[in-house]
Amino acid sequence: MKPITLLYQGVPTGPVLVSLQGIVSTGLVEAVRLVVPPGTGDVPRALGEVRVHTRTAPLPGSSQVALEMLDACATPFLLEVAPGGGLDLVPRALHRQLGVARSTDAVLTYGDCTDVLGDGHHPHPLPDWQEGSVGEDFPFGPLCLWSRTGLARAMARHGAPPDDLRFHAWYDLRLKASLESPVVHVPEPLCAVRPVDRRVTGDAVFDYLTTQQEVQREAERVFTEHLRRIGAWLSGPFQPFESRATFPVEASVVIPVRNRVRTVGDAVRSALSQVAPFDFNLIVVDNHSTDGTTALLEDLSTRDARVVHHAPTRKDLGIGGCWNEAIFHPGCGRYAIQLDSDDLYEGTSVLAEIVALLREGCGMVVGSYETVDFSLNPIPPGLIDHAEWSDDNGPNNALRVNGLGAPRAFCTELVRDNPFPNVSYGEDYAVALRISREWRVGRIYHSLYHCRRWEGNTDADLPAEVAARHQVYKDRLRTMEIAARRRGNEGLEGAE
Repeated sequence: MKPITLLYQGVPTGPVLVSLQGIVSTGLVEAVRLVVPPGTGDVPRALGEVRVHTRTAPLPGSSQVALEMLDACATPFLLEVAPGGGLDLVPRALHRQLGVARSTDAVLTYGDCTDVLGDGHHPHPLPDWQEGSVGEDFPFGPLCLWSRTGLARAMARHGAPPDDLRFHAWYDLRLKASLESPVVHVPEPLCAVRPVDRRVTGDAVFDYLTTQQEVQREAERVFTEHLRRIGAWLSGPFQPFESRATFPVEASVVIPVRNRVRTVGDAVRSALSQVAPFDFNLIVVDNHSTDGTTALLEDLSTRDARVVHHAPTRKDLGIGGCWNEAIFHPGCGRYAIQLDSDDLYEGTSVLAEIVALLREGCGMVVGSYETVDFSLNPIPPGLIDHAEWSDDNGPNNALRVNGLGAPRAFCTELVRDNPFPNVSYGEDYAVALRISREWRVGRIYHSLYHCRRWEGNTDADLPAEVAARHQVYKDRLRTMEIAARRRGNEGLEGAE
């Protein structure tokens, strides 16, 4: 018997069938299984001499379909393929992937690819898997090689996916299997792929937030059970935080900025327009701008004493390092409230509303925002409110999602004890995970500010290698946080 059953889930278009035929031609495929949506037209009964088995299913991610595919798999390995608009294997690459899977006893093996675009071939590296790679949307690429034995071992130990899962059975299987066998990244291109989704990263960044709530809730349920299995689930109740220190003002709006002469003036003016029953200031950390931002901020600070224009002496600071400059500035207030240099507060009562909630004992408050274009016209996806949050399980689910939302506001004392990492991606997520581990997080679900999406955004169009590096970093934060929460649950946090 040949070692691989080939699995494709989706509409078998012409380019898809050509891709599957190319994989079959390696001589490693015993059977092909297609899971197609209702209404799919004629499907071939064979690819070459290999039989094609077709299953029509409206919910390919359900437990019923996933378990059917596993039960029907008589080979040692199941290759799940996502060929996009066409996939071309590198010669002998599947033999290479199979050899790695066998030699490492991996339950799941995946590898890099090359994107075929109009202007040529572009390397598409993927992130290494680690314990914190817990999101259901982790980018495994177009070739996922599952070990049938590894999956059986995981189900024997942790159970099969619950019968009522409609969307995330494979996610459940992956989390369980990763506890029993390695997940191995082959850091080399195994194939060339014509991507179907050619959106830039700035357009795709909101995808997980626009997913249907029932899909989100099921993923949260699967992930929460995983946290219980590994001893990292937080049961609460989460502590209130009472600020006791003395501060020069009640609140500071923190704006890290570099080269945003076109937008930072709007941001500053929106903050100065706030009406609040307490004193507040703005700490604008100007990270060595070269485009006229510095002169603009100097002018604004001379016109209004509430504008603190701070220029760091160091030249190696990321956004997180700039946040620390503000947090430890002698003028920083009791509460530090975020405003990006591209964005504007919506209305004049934002600070008052956020501070009122912080005073109720929250260590952190997260609001909601509306996406707009450069001219402040509404654009999709519109309101971003992170409605998946819940007071009892939000701190657990925070490890699964890619962020908690914005604008974010912190108790300055807490951040001084738990400073930002000196990076320009995920810096706020790191602090949010730490605070949510122990203290209450307040939420506001209506829009508090306009989030400008334009070509100047730092995440507007990231190369694949940068996107992979960002994924690795956020997963590393999750890995460290999982270890801290597990240690805390064992009663060891802070013990010497």
